[in-house]
Amino acid sequence: MADQRKPSFEPHIFLAKAGGGRTVLKYARDQVVFSQGDRADAVFYIQKGKVKLTVVSSQGKEAVVAVLGTDEFCGEGCLAGQPRRMATATAMTEGEIMRLEKAAIIRVLHEEPAFSEVFVSHLLARSIRIEEDLVDQLFNSSEKRLARALLLLANFGKEGRPEPIIAKVSQETLAEMIGTTRSRVSFFMNKFRRLGFIAYNGHLEIHSSLLSVVLADKPRIAADI
Repeated sequence: MADQRKPSFEPHIFLAKAGGGRTVLKYARDQVVFSQGDRADAVFYIQKGKVKLTVVSSQGKEAVVAVLGTDEFCGEGCLAGQPRRMATATAMTEGEIMRLEKAAIIRVLHEEPAFSEVFVSHLLARSIRIEEDLVDQLFNSSEKRLARALLLLANFGKEGRPEPIIAKVSQETLAEMIGTTRSRVSFFMNKFRRLGFIAYNGHLEIHSSLLSVVLADKPRIAADI
């Protein structure tokens, strides 16, 4: 008898091709993927590029709550019953993003353990990142917060090689990311450049030496109880 076993499921192939509730769209820099208050009915997977998530308060104050890159998801709150988007997702660079309809991603999560593993790994990594961001805001100076934000934008600390030349990002956006003023960001950026931690050559280049700013007197949570 012919072998009729179900072919193995490959998450990277599933996330690379459109069809079955999956569509891929190209985005220009500064193009909105979804807006705060929109109906939450899909999850988005970043195939290429970077996306920032921003929240605007009732007083009109905007804050950048996350910057996401290739192979990351956003908008997954809809899977937990979130009816409306809590943030706005905007492309920071040209890129390609897959839209997975809620029903389609729920189906594959139930049917394909390999995909579930990939997705849970993403959720755990996001949870760890949020905790690190909270510690950063509570204990670190704005200088260290800026250094960490620049390193994260360059993918230092992630699997694979860092990307020292980062996407064009304004000082206003950096200020919103770390909770300070544009003038403070400008001051520290000039300081980092004088020290050789970053360089401007028509683009912003991040050097690994910037890690020294983050690692110096890094806050530690006491292990002894």
